[in-house]
Amino acid sequence: MGASLDKPKTDKHNEHGCGNGLKYGVASMQGWRVEMEDAHCAITGLSEELKDWSFFAVFDGHAGAKVSAHCAEHLMECIVNSEEFRRSDFTKGIRSGFLHLDDSMRTLPELASGEDKSGSTAVCALVSPQQIFVANCGDSRAVLCNSANPAFSTQDHKPVLPGERERIQRAGGIKSQALFRFLIQLINCRVMIQRINGSLAVSRALGDYEYKNVEGRGPCEQLVSPEPEIFVRDRDEKDEFLVLACDGVWDVMSNEDICNFIRSRLLITDDLESITNQVVDTCLHKDSRDNMSIVLVTFPGAPTPTAEAIQKEKQLEDVIERRIKSIVSENEKIDFGKVLHILEEDDLSDLPPGGGIKEVLSKALS
Repeated sequence: MGASLDKPKTDKHNEHGCGNGLKYGVASMQGWRVEMEDAHCAITGLSEELKDWSFFAVFDGHAGAKVSAHCAEHLMECIVNSEEFRRSDFTKGIRSGFLHLDDSMRTLPELASGEDKSGSTAVCALVSPQQIFVANCGDSRAVLCNSANPAFSTQDHKPVLPGERERIQRAGGIKSQALFRFLIQLINCRVMIQRINGSLAVSRALGDYEYKNVEGRGPCEQLVSPEPEIFVRDRDEKDEFLVLACDGVWDVMSNEDICNFIRSRLLITDDLESITNQVVDTCLHKDSRDNMSIVLVTFPGAPTPTAEAIQKEKQLEDVIERRIKSIVSENEKIDFGKVLHILEEDDLSDLPPGGGIKEVLSKALS
């Protein structure tokens, strides 16, 4: 995870926009980490030929921010400029774009010299008028909410997954079957050995070239693979929103939490920046110790604010304000943590699903 600050940096970077019938909001926060290594990209209208396509992505860097920043700037162009994509073989074009970017970054001076050893996960979505293409490389994640439920999610690429583990073993990451069996026994005993060579927590990433030098093995057969897992889904009128986020979000909120939480916020406001800010604030209060970045994309079928939901939110805030005043008046010396603990034990109704009392307080304190 890396070193932590004495207190979190809570300044946020925000973006928002719309196009092609989509709206998006972005929030990122450094949090407790000593450096901000996340990056993102959000574009509606990719080119004259692809003006009805949109691209969204989140990149979670590690061991530095060089690779994540470079990917945010160049992944989209590597994909759409690939020969396969130009031939309308979009799935192969996305794969080719990832592999080309990973190969070309090797020549960047800092990476070629070994001075910079950074890498980055990547999760991206290309949205056309008819389809959604999602590509994932690492443990950042995409979740699509349809009909109020998480209808689709990418799979996090961790070394303990059977397919990933087998590739790592073939590349020499586990030297013998006996050692392999021993490690599995340790994992089954909840000794969490989940890192490449005891260091890297993901089994697929861009960059990380110190893990990609096994002779006689292709780029997708190395200890760490740059190959994305690609999913294609036809668009549906019941599609509500798509979330792309780094593991600083998913460490503390499940797919269901995120979908329920964002749905409840969309009934209160159409300000997507505000909603994404509430997500990262809630993750911080849920004790996420990592950088946090989220891109929220809404489709025409997304929920919209209602007077009833807004009124319930106002009533809830009034109830909590009165309760806090009561707690403080009964306790001359009481800290925020104690107040939070008391409120968590109260049987408060209409709390935001997936966020709970921590979301309400983080919104009030922001």
